[in-house]
This record gives sequence, C-alpha cells and structure tokens, in this order.
Amino acid sequence: MKRNKRLFGKTAVGAILMFFYLPIIYVVIFSFNSSKSLTHFTGFSVEWYRKMVENSDMMIALYTTIGVALLATAVSTVIGTISAIGISKSGKIVKRLIGQLNDLPIMNPEIVTAIGLMMLFITFRIEKGLITMIIAHITFCIPYVMLSIMPKLKSLDGNLADAAMDLGATPWQALVKVIVPQIKPGIVAGALIAFTMSIDDFVISYFVTGRGIKNLSIMVYTMSKRLNPSINAISTLIVAFIGIMLVIINVVPMVKSKLNKNRDTLNRNRKVAKRIAFGMSAVLILSVFGGKYLFTTEGKYKGKTLHVYNWGEYMAPGIISAFEKKTGAKVVMDNFDSNEQMYIRVANGESYDILVPSDYMIERLKKEGKLRKLNKKKLTAIQDLYSGVKNLPYDRNNDYSVPYFWGSVGIVYNKKKVSEEDIKKQGFSIFQNKKYKGRTYLYDSERDSFMMALKDLGYSMNTRDKREINEAYRWLLKAVENTKPEMVTDEIIDNMAQGRRDIAVMYSGDAAYVMKENKDMAFWLPKSGTNVWSDAMVIPKNAKEVDLAHEFINFVTSRDIAYKNSEYVGYSSPNDSVFDEMRNDKNAYGDISAYTPRVKYPKDEVFAFDEINKKIISNLWSKVKIYASTKRDKN
Repeated sequence: MKRNKRLFGKTAVGAILMFFYLPIIYVVIFSFNSSKSLTHFTGFSVEWYRKMVENSDMMIALYTTIGVALLATAVSTVIGTISAIGISKSGKIVKRLIGQLNDLPIMNPEIVTAIGLMMLFITFRIEKGLITMIIAHITFCIPYVMLSIMPKLKSLDGNLADAAMDLGATPWQALVKVIVPQIKPGIVAGALIAFTMSIDDFVISYFVTGRGIKNLSIMVYTMSKRLNPSINAISTLIVAFIGIMLVIINVVPMVKSKLNKNRDTLNRNRKVAKRIAFGMSAVLILSVFGGKYLFTTEGKYKGKTLHVYNWGEYMAPGIISAFEKKTGAKVVMDNFDSNEQMYIRVANGESYDILVPSDYMIERLKKEGKLRKLNKKKLTAIQDLYSGVKNLPYDRNNDYSVPYFWGSVGIVYNKKKVSEEDIKKQGFSIFQNKKYKGRTYLYDSERDSFMMALKDLGYSMNTRDKREINEAYRWLLKAVENTKPEMVTDEIIDNMAQGRRDIAVMYSGDAAYVMKENKDMAFWLPKSGTNVWSDAMVIPKNAKEVDLAHEFINFVTSRDIAYKNSEYVGYSSPNDSVFDEMRNDKNAYGDISAYTPRVKYPKDEVFAFDEINKKIISNLWSKVKIYASTKRDKN
C-alpha cells in the first residue's frame, strides 16, 4: 500500500514538473528548428539565432527588457528592504494598515494598475517612454519585495539591533551588519521575484511606455502578421540567463563553502562575484540607455529622428538600418496589431511621421483631417507604382497615400483532400458544405467573415441594407451549423502550413507563405468577388519630420528595398517592376498564385469606412461566435 502511494506521489510530481517545464523545453527545441514552422521540427539549425542578432529591433527589445528588469530589481529591492525594516519597527496598527495597503497592488488586476499609472503620468504631464516604464516597474515590484522580507523580519529577535548598539555599533552598522544578514534569504527571494515580474510584464509596460520603447512582451504582442521564430531563440537566451543567475545565487556559494573552509578566501570570492555581476548589469543598462550616444551616423539628416507606426513583422530586417546609414537619421518604429489600435493613438494626439494604415482607415483619417497632403515633387515613388494599386477609391489621386503592400482575401485548400470542382463551383459557400465538417478555419474578423457571406449572397461587402446584413448573419450561422469551423487569428498560418485542416479563409500574403511551406495547398479567389485591400504609407497632420518622411517613402518603395521587403513578408509589392519580377520568378513566387491579386475584376471591392455599419456587424459577429461556442459545448 505504502509502495503504491509512493509510486502515485512520484508520478504526480513528475506530471506536475512536466506540465511546468515542457513549454520551456518546447521553446528551446524549436529555437533550433531549420524552418519557420512553430509546431513542426524539420531539422537542426542556428539560423534563428543569427537572424535574431541581425534584427536590431529584437536586440534592442532584449536589451531594454533585461536592462529595465535589472534596474527595477535593484531599486525596488533597496526601497522594499528599507521600507520593510521601517514597518517592522512600527506599532501593530500601523503594521496591519501598511500590510493591507501593500497587499492591494499585488491583488489588484494588472489592467487597473496599468490604467492608474498611465493616468498619473498624463496628469503630471510626464512624457511616456523609457523613464515611465522604469518607474512603473519599480512601483509594482516593491510590494513583492516587501512581502518576501516581512516574514523574515517577524522571526527575528526584536532586541538584536538594540543589543548591537549597546555593544558600540552605530544604527547604520546595526542595520547592515546585524539585521540585513539575518534577512538576506528574504531579500534574495524578493529580488528574484521582482526580476521575474519585471521581465515578464506586458500589460503595465504597454500602457505606460511611449514611442519607440518596447520590451520583448510588447514586441511579441505586436507581431500580428506572423510570429517570428527568432522569438524562440531570444526566449531561450532569457531562460539561460535566468538559469545562470539561479546557479550563481544558489549553487556556487554552497560549492565554494564546502571546497574552501577559509572564511577570508570565501569572502574575497563573493566580493569578486558581486563585482562581476555589477559589471554585467552596468554593461546591460548602458547598452539600453547609452547606446544611442555610442553609435553615430553621418548623412543629410544626422541628428533627426523619424517615428514610424507600422504593423508588426511587416518589414524585412536590415531595411531600417540601411535607411539610417543612407540618411544619418535615427528611425524609431512602433508596431500595432489593428487599425483601430493605431487610430486611438493618432486620435489622442500622439505624433508620428509615417503611418501604415489600411484602405478604409486612410479614408477615415482623411475625412477627419488627420492626414497631410503629400508633396509629389519630392516623391519618386508614385511613378514606380503598379497600375492596379493607383487611384483606388479611398484615395483617388494618391494625394495622401503611397501603397506599401496590397493583396486579396481568398480560400486556401488542400488539393489532395478537397475537390477542386467543389472549390471553384461553390466558392465561399463551401464553408456551408457538410462534407467538410470539422475541416475548416474561419478568420476571427467580422469584416472578413461578413465580406465572404455578403459576396457569396451576391451583395456588396459595403452594403448598408439591414436586410442584406441580417441575411449574411444567417449565412454565417448556417456555416457554423454545417461545418463547425474553428475561428482563429494568426495561428491559421502555421496550422494550414502543417495541414491541420483542409480549408481556410486567408489573406493572399499569408496564403503565399503557406503554399511555399506546403506544396499540397492551393489558393482560389471566388467568382462571386472578394476584398482587394491595400496598406499604404501616409504622413499625419502633426508629423514633425515631413521631408524625412518623404525620403522614407521613396526609400521603401525603391526597387531593391521593395524586392527585399516583399520577398520577406510575402505580400504583393506595389512597385511595378518588383511585382512583375516576383510573380514571374519561380524561385520567388512565380508558381504561387496567391502572390498575384486579381485586378479590375468587377465584383471585387475595396472596404469603405462606415463606423455605424462596423458596430452593427461587430455585434452580429459576437453572436456568431457565441453560437459557435455553444455548438462546440453541446458536442
């Protein structure tokens, strides 16, 4: 019986450890994957570590993350330790009151703390940036340090400090030589918790930081187009860094104390270790705070800074550094994951020099007077544009925008498992075909889902007719009923590349990637029509570096840079020569139909901005998802 209990206990512990450590092991293994897949290991490679080092944005985010964590840990540990000691000498009522106050930020939801800190900085007109991030991290780390130290202080003899001072010690000496050594385990534990909380934080960092400042969690969040596998490499480095720190803190002193009984030698070794740790921390912090002063460039725009607001993972590595080298300017790029997120920042008066919104959002910004007319005399980009992306409805004469990428929305399907006749004959209505039950993906987007329903019904995707919109709603309910689709976002890319389902609605650029990874996949644009979209570069009204912004637009749309960008991202280039070359080059996208959007097809449309319509469709889409989840629960 006892043996069975022991076996059960060991099994349970093993299962718990696997649950905790398998995700970490998974990340480490896939950091050495030879392909872009995040779920299918194809072979050993250090390619993603090389690309990680080459990606300046990612390295800066890494330095920022570690630098802020080290600084926040150091400051919060000192403040938290002094505060805890001070509270321990207070009366019972004060102790209890402050203890409860200290517990409040720990129990408080992060979003509440984040909004509170953001409003505080706004109230006192403190510009959001690196300093506000550090202040915020110190603020939320202090309670954890105090919580870790207080139990140690409670276990101490309250007369220790008095006894030390009776023997001739000063108050400072009593604190440093008597109290602190006794509570050292609590201080170390508090520091480790503070470091972990800081390095892991996203919500608070996202709300309190400003332009150009992002840690790793913010960077990953904004990878909306597709997750860069280099993030596995950087995660592995962080795991290794934390592991080394834990070994230094816990194992090294134990080993040295056993191997070396000489107290003086041990103390000297500890001092050396502390100096090394301090030196490493200083280097990391300097790399974050002083990097911009250590590296300088020459050029026409030396000393100027261009602020760009773009989609995540929407620019090839090396383009920013090449522009900086050419112009001498510094480029600070922030990323967003939706047009609406971008709009909120712009509407709140945040200043950027370049935005990259989608067609309907450009229309909105233009109507609201938030965009600056382009100086076409300073632009070489317009003449290099492919005719299919010029003079689109949202900006008829390209007075305000220059296309960045463009594409369409179609159906990706497995040629070996899905009837080509069904795809071509049924189009979007294949998502209502019971034959493919449990084998489909729908993109979790009200715009794209209602677009496909409306087009399949023969209506305009920009319709305002309530009857037509309600009919589209019923169409989607029927699709959920008949095929039980899984509603996903960006994970659809990797899932389709691995062939986990057979049919999916996808953007053409994502489809091109899937077809490159999996030769069994094909792409089809329904005859009923679809959405032809475009993301374009615009200059906001409150831009500060207008001339530099025009320079950037010219640079990004130039032939060599546009080719590099399109090759990396997978979406169709607006540059005429690049688009022509890549769609005819078999080594690029010549054999991939998704790279070439359909042009001038009468049933294809561009989304128009309609705020009222968007709210109606958004509410109906929520009902569709609720219905879908209900159906899953019943089954």
